Amino acid sequence: MTVFTAQGSVLERRTPHEVLLIEPWGPHSVRVRARAGHAPDDTLPGALDIPATGPAATVSAHADGSARIVNGRLTVEADKDGSLRFLHTATGRELLSDQRPCTACPQSRSYAPLGDGAYRIEQRFEAYDGERIHGLGQHLHGYFDQKGLVIDLVQGNTVVTIPFLHSSRGYGLLWNNPAMGRVELGRDATRWVADSAPQLDYWITAGDTPAHIMEAYAEATGHPPLLPEWAAGFWQSKLRYRTQNELLAVAREYKERGLPLSVMVCDFFHWTHMGDWDFDRTDWPAPDAMIEELESLGVKLAVSVWPTVDPGSRNHDTLHDAGLLVGDSHGGLLTHPWPARGHGADHQPMTYVDTTHPAARRHLWQQLSEHYHSLGVAAFWLDACEPDMPLELAARAVYSAGPGVQVGNLYGKMVARAVAEGLTEAGDDRPLSLVRSAWAGSQRYGVALWSGDIKPTFESLAQQIRAGLNVAMSGIPWWHTDIGGFLGGDPTDPAYQELLVRWFQYGTFSPVMRLHGDREPNHPTFSADMTGGPNEVWSYGPQAYPILAAHLRLRERLRPYLLELSEQAHRTGAPVMRPLFFGFPDDAHAWTVDDQFLLGPDILVAPVAEAGARSRTVHLPAGARWTDTATGELHGGGTTLDVPAPLERIPVFVREGAAVADAFTEITA
Repeated sequence: MTVFTAQGSVLERRTPHEVLLIEPWGPHSVRVRARAGHAPDDTLPGALDIPATGPAATVSAHADGSARIVNGRLTVEADKDGSLRFLHTATGRELLSDQRPCTACPQSRSYAPLGDGAYRIEQRFEAYDGERIHGLGQHLHGYFDQKGLVIDLVQGNTVVTIPFLHSSRGYGLLWNNPAMGRVELGRDATRWVADSAPQLDYWITAGDTPAHIMEAYAEATGHPPLLPEWAAGFWQSKLRYRTQNELLAVAREYKERGLPLSVMVCDFFHWTHMGDWDFDRTDWPAPDAMIEELESLGVKLAVSVWPTVDPGSRNHDTLHDAGLLVGDSHGGLLTHPWPARGHGADHQPMTYVDTTHPAARRHLWQQLSEHYHSLGVAAFWLDACEPDMPLELAARAVYSAGPGVQVGNLYGKMVARAVAEGLTEAGDDRPLSLVRSAWAGSQRYGVALWSGDIKPTFESLAQQIRAGLNVAMSGIPWWHTDIGGFLGGDPTDPAYQELLVRWFQYGTFSPVMRLHGDREPNHPTFSADMTGGPNEVWSYGPQAYPILAAHLRLRERLRPYLLELSEQAHRTGAPVMRPLFFGFPDDAHAWTVDDQFLLGPDILVAPVAEAGARSRTVHLPAGARWTDTATGELHGGGTTLDVPAPLERIPVFVREGAAVADAFTEITA
C-alpha cells in the first residue's frame, strides 16, 4: 500500500506514476505540487519565490495511507488514493475538495504526455451551489461573479491573466503555473488546465474574511510598494502628443487655467526606432529642458516603453548577439509587423526583448536609465507588454525561461520587474509603472494596470466597473481605465460628451486617474506619425468643462486619503478599489452588488453607466451609516435607495464619522 510520509513539515506520496508534495506555505495556507514519475522541480518559474514563513503546522501521516495537515485556519485531509479535501479548521466545513472525473479514475489530477517532456495537466475540484468566484485578473466579459464561465489563461490587449481566485466559501487559490490554458468554473466541476507544463503547482489559503485571504496572498506573492505621492493626482494623456512643444503647451494651459495636474504622459513613437528606448531629437530636441519646465509646474513626466525591437534600432544587434531576443520554435527570431518611421502603413517585422532573461532585463533598464530616468522621467508606461501578438504566435515563442506555451503568461511581469529593480537600485523605494499586462505577483513590482484599448461606449464603461473589481480581488491595488475609452469618441458630439463626463466621474474615484484615448478625427492609418483629436478637459464643450474641473479639484482633495490607502495596500495587500463585500462580508446583499464599489473603507461610489440616466439605485451596506455627499443626509446601512444622479455628479456616500468627508465640501460644479 502506498502511504504518505512526513518529511519534516512536508507530506510526500510516491507512486510509480506521480510524486505528490503538500506543504505549509505561510500561515493558514498550503502549497500542493505534483509531477508525473518524478519529484517536483523547485526551480520552475512561478509566483511563489518568496520564502514561506509562519508558525509550525501539525503534520501527520497514518498507517492506513491517509494524512493530514493542520495549518491555522486551513486543514488538509488526504486519503489513501491521494485525493485532497481542504477544510476550515475551526468548523470542519469543507472549503474545496478534489473531484475524481469518473469511478475508474482514482485521482483528480491527470497528466497527458506531449512527447517533449511536458504534459497537458488537469486538476479537477468539486463545484458548489451558491459559490461566487472573483479575481482571475481582468476580463471584459461583463461579469463580476465568474461562476459558470470559462476563463482562458492567456494574455492579450484588454485580457490580463492572473490565475488567483477568491471564493465566497472562504478560500483563495493560486494556480501557480504561467502556462497557457484555461479554468472552467462549471456547475458540475472546476477544472484547471495547463496546455503544456512539466508539473502541477497550486497554493490555497483559508480566511474568515476577504481581507484575510488577500493579506495571505500578498504575503505569499509579494506586497505592493507604496505609491509615489505625485501619482495619486490627475494624469493627462492622449494618442499622441507628437512633439515636445505640443506636450508643454498642454501642461502650461492646465496651469494657466488653475487646474490640478500631476503627470503628463508621452505616448509611443517619440523614438526614432522601436527598441531605441530614447527620444527622437527632431521632435523632442531638449527633453531635459522639457522635464525641468514640467517640474517647475509641479508636473511629472511618464514615457511610453514598448518591448518591441526594430532590426534598425541601436539595441537590436547587441541583444541579438547576446541571445537576448525572443526566439521562434519554427526557427530564428519571433517577429511581428509594427509601424516604423518612413514606412507609413507598411508595417515592418519587429523582434521582442526577452525579459525572462536577467541580462535582458539589465540591458533594458540600462537604456531606460541612461535616456529617460537620468533626465528626470518619473514613470514608465510599459505598453504592449503581453507582448502584443496573435495567440498562435505567442505559443511559438521561445524564452530563456522556457517555451511560450509554458511560461509566456509571465512576460509582462518580467518587464515590470526590470523597471522596478532598476528604480530600486537607483534609490527609488516607490517604483511605479503603468502596465497593460500582469501576472500573479506583479503587484510587488509597483504596477498600475490599465484595461487596454477599450471601446468608448456606456456598455464598455459598465464592463470596466466589473473588471476593475475582479482586478482588485486579484491582488493588484492600482488599476484604472482610459477615461472615455480608447477607440475613438468625438469631443464635439453631445452623446459622447455625456459619456466622457460619466467616465470622468468614475475615474475620479479610481485608484489611478488618467484621461487618455484616440479621439476623432482619428489618423487614417496605424503608423508612426499617427495622432488623434483633442483630449483635454476643455475639449468637451462648455457644459462638460465645469463638471470636469470640479472633479479634478475633488481628486486633488482626495489625494491624502489615497495615500492612506497606499499604506494599507502596502502593509496588508488590501485593494484600493473594493467590492462591497470586502468591507461588509456579513451583508448578504453586498455579495450580489457588481456596479458599485468602495474606495478604501470609507467612500462608497455608485457610477452611472447608462446614457441619459439621472438617478440610480444604491445599496448601502449593513454595518455602518452613510452620509450622502451631495445632500449631507445620513442613511442607515442595509438599505437600498433611489438616488438622484444629475449630470453634475454620481452618487457618492461617506461612512459616518470618516475624516475624508471634508473632501466633499465642493463636489458640485
